[in-house]
Amino acid sequence: MKFHYSSSIANFLDEPKESIVGKLSHVSQFDVSIPQRNAWESQIDILQETLKGLDGSIFFEFIVPRMGHRIDVALIISSVLFVVEFKVGSEDFDSNAIDQVWDYGLDLKNFHEHSHKATVLPILVSTGVTKRTAPYPFIVAEDNLLSPICASPPDIRPVIDEALDRFDGTGIDPETWEAGRYQPTPTIIEAAQALYGGHKVEEISRRDASAHNLTTTSKAIENIIHTCRENSQKAICFVTGVPGAGKTLVGLNIANHHLDPKSDLYSVFLSGNGPLVKVLCEALARDKVSHTNASGGKITLREARSKVKSFIQNVHHFRDDCLRDAKRPPIEHVALFDEAQRAWNLQQTASFMRRKKHIENFNQSEPEFLISCLDRHPDWATIVCLVGGGQEINSGEAGIGEWLEARNRSFPDWEVYISSELKDSEYQLTGKQPAVICGKNSHVIDDLHLSVSLRSFRAEKLSSFVKALLDIEVIEARQYLNEISAKYPIILTRKVEAAREWLRNKARGTERYGLVASSQASRLKPRGIDVRPEINPIHWFLHDKKDVRSSYYMEDVATEFHIQGLELDWAGVVWDGDFRFNENTWQNWSFKGSKWQRIHKRERQIYQKNAYRVLMTRARQGMILVVPEGSHEDPTRPPEYYDATFRYLQDLGIPTLS
Repeated sequence: MKFHYSSSIANFLDEPKESIVGKLSHVSQFDVSIPQRNAWESQIDILQETLKGLDGSIFFEFIVPRMGHRIDVALIISSVLFVVEFKVGSEDFDSNAIDQVWDYGLDLKNFHEHSHKATVLPILVSTGVTKRTAPYPFIVAEDNLLSPICASPPDIRPVIDEALDRFDGTGIDPETWEAGRYQPTPTIIEAAQALYGGHKVEEISRRDASAHNLTTTSKAIENIIHTCRENSQKAICFVTGVPGAGKTLVGLNIANHHLDPKSDLYSVFLSGNGPLVKVLCEALARDKVSHTNASGGKITLREARSKVKSFIQNVHHFRDDCLRDAKRPPIEHVALFDEAQRAWNLQQTASFMRRKKHIENFNQSEPEFLISCLDRHPDWATIVCLVGGGQEINSGEAGIGEWLEARNRSFPDWEVYISSELKDSEYQLTGKQPAVICGKNSHVIDDLHLSVSLRSFRAEKLSSFVKALLDIEVIEARQYLNEISAKYPIILTRKVEAAREWLRNKARGTERYGLVASSQASRLKPRGIDVRPEINPIHWFLHDKKDVRSSYYMEDVATEFHIQGLELDWAGVVWDGDFRFNENTWQNWSFKGSKWQRIHKRERQIYQKNAYRVLMTRARQGMILVVPEGSHEDPTRPPEYYDATFRYLQDLGIPTLS
């Protein structure tokens, strides 16, 4: 953790204002503007008057690495950590500013090791408010993070005094706290922004032993790439992992290391996940504009978007570029394919080529064609397939087996690098595919598997619980639920509005929440949920609480296609009659016209099960499952379509919210 100025409160009170401003200016990476100097002077004047007679430590411009922001002031006094955000000149308490200081408190509470057990009180100070705002509502959450207090300058000392009277626990040692490690678990959007901004993967990921292989896996891939270049080899490398383990993050990290088009190590991150590409590209572009302008530079959003496109690309654009010239190799020697299991099979690819590209008799699956593109290089190439088990969710998705068969069938000289986990049942290997990964030119490197979910810093075993739930492994599911429920709430309800209220009450600051449902959940419409309209993922995932199109409003619902690869802090998963529990098994249904029709095709059954797997592994901090009550008056949703599912989830031990 870093800061621009620190001192004991006693020394701060004695130090001249000009000296403190000078130290702050000296540490700043950018030229300090006059408004910034004036803001510092105002803060110092207020605090040197306010803190008289108190013992503790003060930190100015305290850097929060994961968020890329700086806390105006952090105060350690006795057993309380005060997080103070000043809005100099403001005459009100803006809701965005309240969320901002709340986010700072959340970030320290969740990710700074010596703040986990501390009482943390965020305070928003608007200096243009001159009247006292007492009484002060001290609202304490279970983790000892208080809701923000809105204060005028005269309120600061009474707030501090009352907090010290109320919370008299073990004192915080400033030196120990200052030296504490920061162990973040960023969202995929935050991680992409940090990597694109020049941070290393070690700086934005947890450092505990259970998550060490994020860095280890990145190094293993780098070694394979360099081996290929040095030995003029071509290789395909499979990175496996549980949902939320950081597969996408690993791919972005490798691509970010090799952004120079002039280098023969130039890499490209490719994804067929349209919503993920759109959201990440827009988030990176906006972040680029914000940071460039803040540092005195100038860049338009259009220019920033153009630059980002060289970092993250839609796999179909890459494919189309290779189609235009069937002999020329792509500029990149290294291609990282995110969610590689979702690449199209031969039938789907041939159909697309015929309908959209007017190419008749196309005879390659998407994996085989993509390998052939990199195979055009006369010297070396590396393909990195980022693979999620049980993640195929759409018709025509080939699964990981087609990559193996394509390599074995057409490119037998390519080296294959895998982890032993690729043989797990979730990866759907069939026929001769297991033999391929044990045959010629195959290498097993277990560092290529990410075994721990990092999406939820509160529940590493969430994906294991969801797998057991879907596989009807009742004893295992109960055990996993018992392990994670203390820190990661999973709640069951029959009422959509109750779920909306629960999500609003659980989320703090800008923690993102929303409703998700299966794309086949056609009979949720009577409950006000329509999965048919196509949402704009940029609006849904990036816009704030004031935008009716955002997830916060919970008017638009995201399906597995919108949310795969992305995440929420809190999710409401609304269950329909398409995936029903009945007589100790799952039944698969599709609503056509005016009635449900049974799904018998094994492939479509797997897709539907995987859809619910995706939906239940999106939340970082907790989720509520909604199984609506049916209606005796509506033949398309009688109670028996829902009741058995509700009872099964309830019998697993999931507590019910009425």
